[in-house]
Amino acid sequence: MSDTLLVSTRKGLFVLRRGRAGWENEHVAFLGDKVALALADPRDGAWYAALDLGHFGAKLQRSEDRGRTWTELAVPAYGEHDTVAVGDGKPPKPAVLELIWSLEAGGADQPGRLWAGTIPGGLFRSDDHGASWRLMRGLWDQPARAGWFGGGYDSPGIHSVCVDPRDPRCIRIAVSCGGVWRSDDDGASWRVTSDGMFADYMPEDRRYDPVIQDPHRMVQCGAAPDTLWVQHHNGVFRSDDGGGRWHEVPAVKPSVFGFAVGVHPHDPATAWFVPAIKDERRVPVDGRLVVARTRDRGAHFDVLSQGLPHDPAYDLVYRHGLAVDATGERIAIGSTTGGLWISHDQGERWTAPALRLPPIHALTFA
Repeated sequence: MSDTLLVSTRKGLFVLRRGRAGWENEHVAFLGDKVALALADPRDGAWYAALDLGHFGAKLQRSEDRGRTWTELAVPAYGEHDTVAVGDGKPPKPAVLELIWSLEAGGADQPGRLWAGTIPGGLFRSDDHGASWRLMRGLWDQPARAGWFGGGYDSPGIHSVCVDPRDPRCIRIAVSCGGVWRSDDDGASWRVTSDGMFADYMPEDRRYDPVIQDPHRMVQCGAAPDTLWVQHHNGVFRSDDGGGRWHEVPAVKPSVFGFAVGVHPHDPATAWFVPAIKDERRVPVDGRLVVARTRDRGAHFDVLSQGLPHDPAYDLVYRHGLAVDATGERIAIGSTTGGLWISHDQGERWTAPALRLPPIHALTFA
């Protein structure tokens, strides 16, 4: 099991280590700065941190000594003629990097390869450990992109990037709101693969339109990458054919709405969710924080709460706030009110480290 957890928060990157006394804060990087997410590259051990500094923009940092020192890198950049559709009959606006919303390592045989999904909806690739970035124009220039729109943010964004471990030229992404897309040639060309999803927020004649779906988060099983799970705005969906067709999973308790999803790295039938009430409320159902787990591809769900706070508890777990380690035994969830809970037995029992943290954006086992 991993004994290091990177906690990306509104006030810094907290590096937690598990020792004899439990989980402790080893050190903090970027104290006071908003850290959107972190990546621990399994190929060379490097850590990356994506920062959202407001007026000063999005920044990217790399560490080769477990977060003790950092080097600033280039960030993805749009061209002067790149634009984003804003809808409501308004003219497109210039495309400017607002947020690095996903960051993933390339294949084991692609040293230096990184993928970055951004707001406003561009996917970028680096082949030199983040020293430079290239916009994947095959996706950006898709005519269908004009129909994408923002979900939680004003602009559409790419929050999930799944690289197929069998063939790293195969990349699947999820866009809010723009559906699921797949490339089989290193990002040169793309096709939408959202069939089976539905959007109740659209008129009936566009309910199944694949390019306006709102997946909140998409994950793939490392050992069986044709199985993908999506927590969508209107439910939970699973694909067993690499995203070619999606199947609704209606049995999630206590609700099918949420933001986070995690899948067991070796067992595609096992996945975790953090249900909530949607739209204008966005709080746990009945003020009770729970985790829903399936072990049979969504046919049945266990509602796990031992060690989680008793109601009322209004902790909301966002897209990247659920992490599963490489064994599939250790699970962590972090909330927008700074709550952190860790399980060492797939969610059966949870413990909270003796820490009071800022609002948590993302968790990463390293």
